[in-house]
Amino acid sequence: MTTIFTQPLTAEVFASFGDVLELKPDPDKLINQGLCGRHHDLADMDFHGGRAGVSLFDAQPRSFPYTLDLVERHPDGSQAFIPMSQTSFLVIVAPDDGGKPGRPLAFETTPGQAINLHRGIWHGVLTPLAAPGLFAVVDRIGDGDNLEEYWFDTAYTVSRP
Repeated sequence: MTTIFTQPLTAEVFASFGDVLELKPDPDKLINQGLCGRHHDLADMDFHGGRAGVSLFDAQPRSFPYTLDLVERHPDGSQAFIPMSQTSFLVIVAPDDGGKPGRPLAFETTPGQAINLHRGIWHGVLTPLAAPGLFAVVDRIGDGDNLEEYWFDTAYTVSRP
């Protein structure tokens, strides 16, 4: 097995795969009598047909070393994962290499970060690193098959550096 080491999730490194959703140093504007900072329009939601839907996912926590043998992508819509607790989760993405995933990259979020995967990006399954694994997920709801899976011939091992 080939080992992939996690790296911190930053907007710059993740930009070709999606959006990092996190608080900016200053909100775009104050609302609710000045008691709430609005950090506005943080994700490029992109749906081909269908509509945006909000679902709750309750995933079992995983641990390191993590075995990566499957990635998937959604050709008709972006997919945002928003943790509903202040815990970290593992984000795995891979560039497209002629219709198949290339070498995966692994990121570990910090508490308070969320992500939006761009439409068609190869990615690992939802992988919380602590309980609870409760996430709000915003993705495409509509007709047609919006899921493509790819099983690696040889699994990867994902570890912290």
